[in-house]
Amino acid sequence: MRRLLAGAFVLLSACAALPNGTEAENSSLTVIVFPGMQNLPMFAAQAKGFYARRGLNVEIKFTPNSAELRNGLAEGRYQIAHSGVDNAFALKDKANVDIAVVSGGDNSFNHLIVQPEINSLADIRGETVGVDAVNTAYAFQLYEILRQKGINKGDYEVKPLGGGPLRLDAMAKDKTIAAAIMNPPFSIQGARAGLKDFGRVDTALGAYQGTAVFVLRSWGKANADTLINYLQAYVEGLRWTFDPNHKLAGRLNIPEDIAALSYDSTKDGFDRDGAINMDGVRNVLKLRAEFEGGRPAAPEEYLDLSYYQRAIAGL
Repeated sequence: MRRLLAGAFVLLSACAALPNGTEAENSSLTVIVFPGMQNLPMFAAQAKGFYARRGLNVEIKFTPNSAELRNGLAEGRYQIAHSGVDNAFALKDKANVDIAVVSGGDNSFNHLIVQPEINSLADIRGETVGVDAVNTAYAFQLYEILRQKGINKGDYEVKPLGGGPLRLDAMAKDKTIAAAIMNPPFSIQGARAGLKDFGRVDTALGAYQGTAVFVLRSWGKANADTLINYLQAYVEGLRWTFDPNHKLAGRLNIPEDIAALSYDSTKDGFDRDGAINMDGVRNVLKLRAEFEGGRPAAPEEYLDLSYYQRAIAGL
């Protein structure tokens, strides 16, 4: 069975020369992400030297919540973010930060996880649900799933808890938190711990752009070559990770069987070659408008796919 990297990873990769034997100018990048299986292509790019061959020194940092990710990107502490694309939309709409979404990532892989006493969505009425933050992507997923069953905001309490590991820990310790959205490996760990898995989110919501790659628009313009190199390395990492002939070795902080189950449950949810899912983007914008007010914005207000197109053309 394929060995996987999930959660906290320790990876070492040496700087490597480009194929023509010349050294590329080194570019140091700090990339902010949530923990989870969505980061496998980046870990592969580190472990196999895809970043290093392009002269990139990439540090991957885990964020505890959306606020740190958004603020850190806006303040320049992080150059690139991989996160729910709704976080990029919120930065532009709520904080007037000029961002550019430059490539896709995945469909979020999310599952609805509930306490063992919950037998139907109707049981969540009057209870508390846990979210990363009250006005972010996966919170909107949860609100919409409940709304479809006639359970509207105001029919339950919402408690901000932070990222997936924090939501899992909170539900395990506090039985009053009836439900939360989680992706693997946290959804699988939750089920192993006695929580119930009520199924995949995309079954209820349809096409959905989960993780995407976004940057400050000004940074992208000033660092176009670096960004293109980064996207090329990411796509190579994605291709390498999901080639069945390859195994990604590393230090795991979860049991290997959970890592294998996480891989099986996510491998079909990645966007092919990191391309944006435009139907998924429109759905995210629709949900954001539904719960934040206003009319869905046009995707073009947020996207700049020119870097991705140049990256793919160069592979």
